[in-house]
Amino acid sequence: MARKKQGTANKKPGNARKKQATTGKKHVAAGRKQAAAGRKQAATGKKHVAAGRKQAAAGKKHAAAGKKHAAAGRKQAAAGRKQAAAGRKQAAAGRKQAAAGRKQAAAGRKQKTALRGMATLKVNHYRPSEGEDFMNDRMTEYFRGKLLQWRSDLLQESSETLLHLQESSTSEPDLADRASLETDRSLELRTRDRERKLLAKIDAALARIEDGTYGYCEETMEPISIRRLEARPIATLSIEAQERHERMERTHRDE
Repeated sequence: MARKKQGTANKKPGNARKKQATTGKKHVAAGRKQAAAGRKQAATGKKHVAAGRKQAAAGKKHAAAGKKHAAAGRKQAAAGRKQAAAGRKQAAAGRKQAAAGRKQAAAGRKQKTALRGMATLKVNHYRPSEGEDFMNDRMTEYFRGKLLQWRSDLLQESSETLLHLQESSTSEPDLADRASLETDRSLELRTRDRERKLLAKIDAALARIEDGTYGYCEETMEPISIRRLEARPIATLSIEAQERHERMERTHRDE
């Protein structure tokens, strides 16, 4: 019995060592697996680092290219601003030239009218005088021709003004150009309104020639002086009646 117990006791330490050896082998295997997994992770990390470096290099290239594009864009913007400034200067110069052209055209029309009047006088060799019968046939025809010529000149000027308004109706993008254009349009519209009122007065004067009342003061029915009719063929009041009207208007204003 004692020997059996001793044999059993000897077997137990051997079994324990075997178990420990087995467990050690398992731990070694597990450690090797972990080491292999670590190496894989390290390799993956190296790949990520390499990819990151490539991306960083690409980013630097893109940043450099972006800076170049930004610099080029700033240069183009500066060039565009210079061109815009030059365009505004040219537009201003063009408006000045157009205004000068309109003034020259107006002066030319006045000269043309004056020359036509002088030519008519030279051909007819007639100027009304205070010594002849007032509003005889010759004098009446003289003032009729004077009124018709004035009417024709005004209609031509009105047509030219309307044509210029239509040509300049396009919108200007620049605020200064737009303001200048609006000022020009306003002046031309006022001129056209004055011409329209003058045409109405000329038509009224021609109607008075037809009914035989032309040249006579509407208040006193006395003849208007030849000198006044020469200066203002549409006059309806004598100088005395006109001055009386002006004095009355001043009095009413003062009140």
